[in-house]
Amino acid sequence: MAHRIYATSVASVYVHYVAKAERKGRTQAEVDEVICWLTGYAREELAEELANGTSFEDFFARAPALNPARSTITGTICGVRIEQIDEPLMREIRYLDKLVDELAKGRPMEKILRQ
Repeated sequence: MAHRIYATSVASVYVHYVAKAERKGRTQAEVDEVICWLTGYAREELAEELANGTSFEDFFARAPALNPARSTITGTICGVRIEQIDEPLMREIRYLDKLVDELAKGRPMEKILRQ
């Protein structure tokens, strides 16, 4: 049975990503930047996916160019080590969660984007 997050719309979680970042003095534009870095979506394409209520499953399936550097994202999210997640889609979602966490924790953007 697929995890229910797969069918959840990205837009419904995106508002929480933005709120978390803004509470810590970061911006919606920075949240968009990390999402675009991870997925290869242009900002306009991201806005379209959010407006269409795209599910996480479809969002990652249609991602134009998943960043090859995403495999360098490590650590824990919700008590689980990202590099130990076997399910590919869940790993992509957790990469995104981790990037937003790093943003909210005040990490410099060049470090978040693995430059």
